[in-house]
Amino acid sequence: MNQSAHLDTFARDHLPPPDQWPELSFDLPELQYPERLNCAAELLHGPPDDRPVFRTPTGPPWTYGELRARVDRLAHLLTGDLGVVPGNRVLLRGPTTPWLAACWLAVLKAGAVAVTVLAQQRPSELRTMCEIAEVGHALCDIRAVDDLAKAEIPGLRITTYGGDGPDDLLRREAPDTPYEAVPTAADDVALIAFTSGTTGRPKGCMHFHRDVLAIADTFSKHVLQPRADDVFAGSPPLGFTFGLGGLVVFPLRAGASALLLEQAGPKQLLPAVAEHRVSVLFTAPTAYRAMLDELDGYDIGALRRCVSAGENLPAATWRAWHERTGLRIINGIGATELLHIFVSAADEAIKPGTTGVPVPGWQARVVDEDGRERPDGEPGLLAVRGPIGCRYLADPRQREYVRHGWNITGDTYVRESDGYFRYVARADDMIISAGYNIAGPEVEEALLRHPDVLETAVVGRPDEARGQIVVAFAVLRPGARRDSEELRAFVKSELAPYKCPREIVFLDALPRTATGKLQRFKLRVAADAAGDRH
Repeated sequence: MNQSAHLDTFARDHLPPPDQWPELSFDLPELQYPERLNCAAELLHGPPDDRPVFRTPTGPPWTYGELRARVDRLAHLLTGDLGVVPGNRVLLRGPTTPWLAACWLAVLKAGAVAVTVLAQQRPSELRTMCEIAEVGHALCDIRAVDDLAKAEIPGLRITTYGGDGPDDLLRREAPDTPYEAVPTAADDVALIAFTSGTTGRPKGCMHFHRDVLAIADTFSKHVLQPRADDVFAGSPPLGFTFGLGGLVVFPLRAGASALLLEQAGPKQLLPAVAEHRVSVLFTAPTAYRAMLDELDGYDIGALRRCVSAGENLPAATWRAWHERTGLRIINGIGATELLHIFVSAADEAIKPGTTGVPVPGWQARVVDEDGRERPDGEPGLLAVRGPIGCRYLADPRQREYVRHGWNITGDTYVRESDGYFRYVARADDMIISAGYNIAGPEVEEALLRHPDVLETAVVGRPDEARGQIVVAFAVLRPGARRDSEELRAFVKSELAPYKCPREIVFLDALPRTATGKLQRFKLRVAADAAGDRH
C-alpha cells in the first residue's frame, strides 16, 4: 500500500487482513492511477467555470466555478473551524441537494472519510453506524438534524447547514481562497458506505480514492458513454452508492450536469425529466413500471439513457418500456461492497431478461459453494472481481463475501452459452417445494405479465408436506379486482403448475428499505403468520 496521508489512521487500521482481500485487476489503461490521488480534486478539475453542474427544480443552476469555490470554502471550514484532520470520519446527512454533494466533495478534498447516510434512517440506525465507524463529526441539513440529535452519539460534533443560526455552516466566515487538496494516496479510504441490507447489523464498506474514479472509468465510460451536454437525474439518494455514482461521480467525471431532486418518486421523476430535458436517468424497475401509465402527458424526448439497478429488472418491464418509448433500459447489477455496477449491457448488446456481460475492467463467473466454475446453463453463485473489492470495516463477514479471491455477491445466476449472465434469485430466495427448485423472480415475472399487477414479490413458506410452498404478494392497479384464483390461473398458463403460487396475498404496497430495496424478510414473516392462521 502507498504511504497514507491520513493523520487519523482508523480506516486503514481496520481494513481486513490482506489475505482476506479479493484479487484486484487494473487491466484497462484508464485504471492506471498515480500513487497520490485525491478523487474530489480530480472530479472538480477540467470543465469551464461557466458550465452548469448541479440543477434543482427551483433557482438557477450551480456552475462548475461556483461549485469549486463553495467546496473550497467548506474544506477551509472543515480543517479550520471544525478541526477535522485527514482520516477523520465525517457523517453527511440530508436530502439530495447541491449542498450535500458539495459537502461530500469538501470532506474528500480535505482528506477526511465521508460517511453518507440516508435522511430516512432512525436514531438507533445512526447510532450503530457512528459506533462502527467511530464518527466524530457530522454535517447535517437542518431539516434532517432531529433524529441525529436524538441518537445522542457520544463525542459527535454536529454542524448544520441551511439554517438561520450564526453557527450554521453556510453562514460562517471562511477564506475565499482556493483550497489545496490533501495529497491522499490512491489507496487511502475515501468513503465508508453502509450496506442497505434488510436484516442484521449493517456492514461498513470501505472504498479508496481510486475506487471512486474506477466506477466512472469502467461502467460509466464504457457502458453509459456520457457526454458533456448530458443532464443526469434519478431516484436513489446520495447515501446509496447507486445514487452517488449516477448523480455525482459520473456527471462530474464527464463534465456534465445533474438535476438533484429532494423528492424523486415516479410521480416527481416524469415531470422533472420533461421540464429539465434529462438525458440520463437512474432508477429502479418498479419506477419504470409505475411511470408507464403516466408517459402520455410528458415530453421525454431528451432522454437517451435509462439505467436500472437495485433489484432484478423483469423482461416484461423492459419490453413495455421499450414499446412505449423506444428506449432500451440498461440493466445492471451492482453492490455497495463493489461501489457500483459490474455486469451490464447497452444498446444493441442488450438481451432482455438478462443482466448483461461483465463491464470492461471486470470479470464474472458462476461458481459452486467450493468456488468451482459451473457449466454454462447451470445455476450457481455469481463471483466477480475487478479494480474494486469488498473491504468490510472490521467485520467477520468479510470471509463470507470474499472467497477464493473472488467477491461472492449472494446472487444465484446462470451464465448462458453466449456469455450473458441471467439472474435467477438471491441465493437465499430459492424456494424448494416437493423437490422442485423454484426461483421466486421467475414467478414474479409471470405475475407481472398480468395487466392488473403493478408490483409483486414471491417467497417460500415452510410446509410440512412439501418443505416449502410458494406465496405471492401482489399490488394491483387502482380499481382492479382482487381475485387470487384468476391470478393463479394466469400464472398456470405461463409456467409449469408446480411453480404456481399456492397462495396470493394482496397488499397496498410492498415493504421496502429507505433505499427502495424489497424487504423479503418481512414478507416471509407475513407468509408464516398467514400459514399459522390456516
